[in-house]
Amino acid sequence: MNYKLHSLTPADEILLNEGKLLPLMEEFYTIQGEGFNTGKAAYFIRIGGCDVGCHWCDVKESWDANLHALTPIKNIITNVLEWKAKSVVVTGGEPLIYNLDELTKLLKANNIETFIETSGAYKLSGHWDWICLSPKKTMAPLPEVYKKSNELKIIVFNKHDFIWAEEQAKKVGKDCYLYLQPEWSKHQELVPEIIDYVKNNPKWMISLQTHKYMNIP
Repeated sequence: MNYKLHSLTPADEILLNEGKLLPLMEEFYTIQGEGFNTGKAAYFIRIGGCDVGCHWCDVKESWDANLHALTPIKNIITNVLEWKAKSVVVTGGEPLIYNLDELTKLLKANNIETFIETSGAYKLSGHWDWICLSPKKTMAPLPEVYKKSNELKIIVFNKHDFIWAEEQAKKVGKDCYLYLQPEWSKHQELVPEIIDYVKNNPKWMISLQTHKYMNIP
């Protein structure tokens, strides 16, 4: 693990590297608001820690993993099961900083679908039913993540992002779904531009943050 947490005991460092502890920022049961799985009920597990550094990130409090308690993954699974969730979304931060093999193994053992949202900048771990790749210009995704992604979600902040989106689309598999999503602070300005772009380039689809329109956490 390249991303370092401070003041870990040797025992905690071992468990963290094994994926049995994770710096949990928050967990909640809600409705997936973006991309291919929009509208589906899902339990969200947000893991702290990110060094990708998107300036428009709306969860900057997730960046410093040291602010979030190391949590046994068995506790997380217990909470998922209490909600009787059928799907789990692992997000961040950047969740692939950590070893997610054990977490997803336990989820799959309980017949729970596993989804991840990642920038792809770190080595892929875990057993996934759906991989949403949302690459960032600050840290390029690894080739293996491009190849295994089910969904490419490009956040559009300016006009150059359309050019960058096409560059990214060349790197994913032919069956990968392609989405353009307006950055929320500029969505009123960007939605008309994205509509025009998708009409002229119909291999793309539009993803909206529907949970924000509906005031869903």
